[in-house]
Amino acid sequence: MGTPRVNAKRRKSKALTAAKAGLPPGTLVHVGDVKTVQPQISLIAYDDSGIEEKRFSSIAESRAYQPGHGRVWLNVYGLQDAEILGEIGRRFGLHPLVLEDILNTHQRPKMEDYGDYLYCVVRVFEYDPVTRTLNSDQLSIVLGENFVLTFQERRTGTFEPIRERLRTPQAPNLKHSVDYLTYTLLDAIIDQYFVVVEQLGDTAEQLEDDALASPTPTLLRTINLVKHDTQMLRRAIWPLREVLNSLIRGESAFFRPETRLYLRDIYDHTIHVIETLDAVRELLGDLMDIYLSAISNRLNVEVRILTVLTTLFLPATLITGIFGMNFTHMPLLADSQGFYVALALMGSVATAMAAMFWRRNWLRL
Repeated sequence: MGTPRVNAKRRKSKALTAAKAGLPPGTLVHVGDVKTVQPQISLIAYDDSGIEEKRFSSIAESRAYQPGHGRVWLNVYGLQDAEILGEIGRRFGLHPLVLEDILNTHQRPKMEDYGDYLYCVVRVFEYDPVTRTLNSDQLSIVLGENFVLTFQERRTGTFEPIRERLRTPQAPNLKHSVDYLTYTLLDAIIDQYFVVVEQLGDTAEQLEDDALASPTPTLLRTINLVKHDTQMLRRAIWPLREVLNSLIRGESAFFRPETRLYLRDIYDHTIHVIETLDAVRELLGDLMDIYLSAISNRLNVEVRILTVLTTLFLPATLITGIFGMNFTHMPLLADSQGFYVALALMGSVATAMAAMFWRRNWLRL
């Protein structure tokens, strides 16, 4: 059985997916959580001569705007408004199936070539070490001849360093084409993977210490949750590896040969992330064995202590039984000190046995 948090996520995902069942292909229906109350649209237009930034508060405002530079990076926070996605699709000639995939936030990482543009889906992760929860967001990237479109569920700050580099006067990024901008976006995402995997590794090491010190049912649930998070992260990174591999082989004409050299670098980083993540998963798998061994050892110690205590009282029970028999003539039965002699005998035997058990380390935890 899964944990309550995981089961709740699965039920919610099934309910959201079922809401779209039966609709025609290309129907624009948002499937997923609403993570941004009010969708936000921002645009960066740039070329060798400079950069300009613009934020739009309405679709009508965006229709009247004409960028003054040759390359465009349009970013959208919040995917619940199908009208905004439809307008962007008409402006940039996106296929309805692409818009449908953007609105469905449960997509598997993939890449699709539509001839005039390239569509790519990846996932962005954030990990909270305090609550030990992993947050996942879908990121859709559309790469065209002179434009890049990014669609995010919420603001995460992952791309803010890229914007800062573009804002720098005479920045080298301004001279590169939009395929290089797409590379920098993917590179930022993979760098975030490194951070998340490192945090998961620290959590796994802390759980290992807890499992050795005080294994509890709560600890077992936590181990299962972290293990589920690592599996979810791995399911997102493995397809991305195949996407990057296809881009490096030159299957897409949208990336120039000089940019593919950079793609090789982030491909190597992806392999490194996967290897590190596998090491964390192995540690979490070993934690289950450590937990079960610690529980078994604790049970053995408790059973041993109870057995020793029972053994200590056996002589007293025997002596009490003997002196409790209904015979007329018994040694010490009529003696005024017989009761105290019996107690002394019981105590002496119990003390001698306890000393023997202590020397054998049977009474030590």
